[in-house]
Order: sequence, then C-alpha cells, then structure tokens
Amino acid sequence: MIRANVIKWTAIASLVVFLFTGSLTMTGDKALAADCSNGYVALTYDDGPNPNNTVTLLNALQQNGLRATFFNLGQNAQNNPSLVNQQKAAGMWIGNHSWSHPHLTQLTTSQMSSEVTNTQTTLQSITGTAPKLFRPPYGETNATLKSIEAQNGLTEVLWNVDSQDWNGASTAQIVNAVGTMQNGDVILMHDQYQTTVQAIPQIAQNLKNRGLCSGMISTSTGRVVAPDSGGTTPTPTPTPSSTPSPGTSTKIEAENMTKGGQYTANISSPFSGVALYANNDLVKYTQNFSSGTHNFSLRGASNNSTMARVDLKIGGVTKGTFYFGGSSPAVYTLNNVSHGTGNQEIQLVVTADNGTWDAYLDYLEIQ
Repeated sequence: MIRANVIKWTAIASLVVFLFTGSLTMTGDKALAADCSNGYVALTYDDGPNPNNTVTLLNALQQNGLRATFFNLGQNAQNNPSLVNQQKAAGMWIGNHSWSHPHLTQLTTSQMSSEVTNTQTTLQSITGTAPKLFRPPYGETNATLKSIEAQNGLTEVLWNVDSQDWNGASTAQIVNAVGTMQNGDVILMHDQYQTTVQAIPQIAQNLKNRGLCSGMISTSTGRVVAPDSGGTTPTPTPTPSSTPSPGTSTKIEAENMTKGGQYTANISSPFSGVALYANNDLVKYTQNFSSGTHNFSLRGASNNSTMARVDLKIGGVTKGTFYFGGSSPAVYTLNNVSHGTGNQEIQLVVTADNGTWDAYLDYLEIQ
C-alpha cells in the first residue's frame, strides 16, 4: 500500500512537471521518461544475418534497451530467413546491403541493379515489407547506383562514425568510437564480431550518461530521428469479444482490460493507457477466436531507455514477448501466433521488472 501511494503521487507530480515543462523527469525511484535530452544516434550493423552471432547480438541489444538498424546481405538473408524475422521481432529496423557485398560502382548497371533488387525481393518475401533503407558496401556510391536506389524506393544511408570493428578494433576502441557520437550521428558496426557484441553494455551506459538514445533512420530523409509508432492509424475499438475476420483487425484499448497485479494503474501520458509498474503486473481480457493463428501488435513504451519486457499469454501459455526500449510510443508485432480457439484469456504481463523501468501499454491489435 505504501509503495502504491508513493508511485501514485510520484506519477501525479511528474505529470505536473510534464505539463509545465514539456518533459518528464526522475522522481522517487521511478523515471517516467527516457533522458533523450541531447538527441538520438543510429546504431547500425552490416553484413548479417550471421548464424554464429546474430541471436547473441540481438539478445545483447534487447537486454540493454537498445534498438538498431541491420543492413542485411541478400544471400545471408536467403540462407537464414528465421534470423531476419528475429531481427524484426526484436524491434530492429532492416535495410538492404546488396546481395553479395561487391564493389557496386565497378559493376555494370544491370549487375548493380540485380544486387539491389534481388535483396529487396528476398527481404520482402521474408518479412512482408520491402526495405526502405540501403547502405552500399564499402560506402561506395555514384549517380547510377543512386538512380537504382530511387527506382526501388530506397534511401541511401552512409555513416559518419566508424567503429573499426572490421579492422580489428578492440571492445574498448569500439566503445570509445561511440563516445564521440553526437545527436544525429550514425555509427558503422558489423554483425559478426564478438568485440562488437561485448561493447553493447558499455555503449548503452555511455549513451545514457550523455543524454542520448538509440534512434531510427528516417526512410524519407536518411536522418536519425526518435523511434515512431510505426505509422499505425487509430481505428474504432470493436467489441473485445469479437473474432477478427479475414482482412480486418480487432483493437482493444489497455484501459478497457481488467487490471491485475499489485501496482497496475491507468495513465494519461504518453497516451491514455495502463502502466505496469512491477513484476507480474498485468492486464487481461477474454477473446473469442474462430481460427487458431493471428498476428498480435502491441503499442506501448518504456519509461526510460532500459528495455521493458511484456509477455503475451493466451490461455495461460506464453506465446511471445514485446520489448519497448524508450519513452516514444512504438508498435511491435508477433506474427503467426498459434493459439486455442473459442474463448481464450489474453494477458499482457510484465515479467522482468528490475525496479528501474515501467511498461506503458496503449492498445493490443489482433489481425
């Protein structure tokens, strides 16, 4: 009861600060927003996916509340499609890095086009979405390549900080390279070096200490920006018990679900929704399913850059996990989730609270 009252008045005080200053600050033992006061930087990893390293890399990023852009090679994606989907499920952004990593500017126009378009087709077939970002191997580009990029709806992305991981840089040297980054900077890293993975916890601490957050690369401008909500357009909320029919979706607001756990509470910022403050806090409701496979999308946020973990449980069985690594609302999707039919209890549960972050939930959408 004491903790609940403290949290309640902490949240109220912080929201008052927000109304008058436009930002949420640290109060008590909970931070209600990430400190991104000095802006956003882009962490990028080239040459994956790699069966010996990608999963470890993704785990390290998630555990440290970081998101990144993965520029994949088409041939690697074709050979490891499940790893591409794991990148997507982990909340990372996926870009095109050519098919086989050649010196593109030394190829014929036809060869150059094949390297780009074959990778586009492969990544789209795996993820359902064609990449919008392209990084030329070695950073080599020219007018012909830029024309091919434009034909494929791609924005070219280079870098202005090189980690030198490809050149044998140590973990400490990679961390030092990140230490030079300022708002809007893009760092080049790769998906196959242990030193790069080992640097992630220090990278996360470095950025946090300097008021920087890991951001996304705008598909229209190529600039680093705050992660967005994924372009989801709000739709009217249907009756929660209805079953999504083909081509439609069911959307349930978190505040309309039943709250459970010791500290779960409604919130009005950064959206009208529910906050899960402690381990095993949850929201739940009953959904009727006529078929046994659906996609589940959850819009939410964390109160800071530390990764918030929310498990999706259907009929008491954990079906997957949503990760939120910042205060900017974002939408993440678990695709092709198998579950029982008929009436099923759906739960969204915080399962890894370490006392430094809260999970904020806006809505769950089922397709």
